[in-house]
Amino acid sequence: MNARMDESTGSGTRQRLSRVRRRLLAWYDANQRDLPWRRTRDPYALWVSETMLQQTRVETVIPYYERFLARFPDVESLASADAEEVYTLWTGLGYYSRAHNLQAAARAVVEEHGGRLPRETAALRRLKGVGRYTAGALASIAFDRPEPAVDGNVLRVLTRLEGVRDDIGRVPVRERLWQIAGELARGPRPGHLNQALMELGATLCRPRAPVCASCPVEAACDAARVGDAEDLPIKSKKKPPRPVGAVAAWLERRGRALVVQQPQGGLLGGLWELPGGEIEDSGDAEQALRRHLTERVGLALTGAERIGEIEHVFTHRHLRLQVFRCGAADGRVRRSGLAAHRWLSPAAIARLPHGGPTRKALALLGHSGE
Repeated sequence: MNARMDESTGSGTRQRLSRVRRRLLAWYDANQRDLPWRRTRDPYALWVSETMLQQTRVETVIPYYERFLARFPDVESLASADAEEVYTLWTGLGYYSRAHNLQAAARAVVEEHGGRLPRETAALRRLKGVGRYTAGALASIAFDRPEPAVDGNVLRVLTRLEGVRDDIGRVPVRERLWQIAGELARGPRPGHLNQALMELGATLCRPRAPVCASCPVEAACDAARVGDAEDLPIKSKKKPPRPVGAVAAWLERRGRALVVQQPQGGLLGGLWELPGGEIEDSGDAEQALRRHLTERVGLALTGAERIGEIEHVFTHRHLRLQVFRCGAADGRVRRSGLAAHRWLSPAAIARLPHGGPTRKALALLGHSGE
């Protein structure tokens, strides 16, 4: 580990970090992007933004954030909303467990905190879906508390600034970076300081081709001095996403098609999709589809035409979904392992909250509603 990492909190380190802090705040004041959540101090609105920004680009989040707050302007309206409406507004943003957790936590805020978001990080972290980063961001930005908030951008900035050339996947390395972030957060305007670190990572201290010459803390940056900024941070390689095969059916009866809702929890919990299921790589797709429909919705097929295949990459899974257009024998749906089902028109199906694979399957079938 770099020598700077071993200096702990000595006076020299404090003075250096104090200079870094001043330069970051001055740079942020002059260069921050005009983002909608930076125009408010409402803890609820900031919470929504931080939840949406998890693993999602700023440009993607902005319209979702504005629509969401227009419909659910406060924690009470979100807590009392129908879950399907919440999912519908989230459709296309991905990582749908965030929407489920946000609403569950909103209900806890109403029931346990009188509708006011708690100010302390320990209390914030007891809310469903609020982790260490989100708690620190809310405490500092909404409540001006000197708490660190280390996301991917901040991790990259601090790794380069301190010259950390160890695997950031190691717990001691990450904890030391959190400690440095905590030292930087101490002082006036901790929320702006944390946002300055995030902004620097998003705009100048980028993963590739960092713009070191324009960086406000270049003179204090170990990686800029050595010339290896683009090589940092060092991360152990992730395993590639696991390949998964699946089948889905556009199962039509008298102008309406069957859609099913996954139970809460799991990868796409609470969302609507076409009936089907996973298959073995070597298995017969049509035969597997017939089996899934019999077992999960109790219906036999009267025909199956393969329309094509879509791909969708999740964090840990690479899905290849074969899509069929089918007819169904008469009879009632008998669900197994599903929360609900509906027979709907193509336009109504397109309006339901659904995940990326279903969106792509509907487009393949010509029923995307666009």
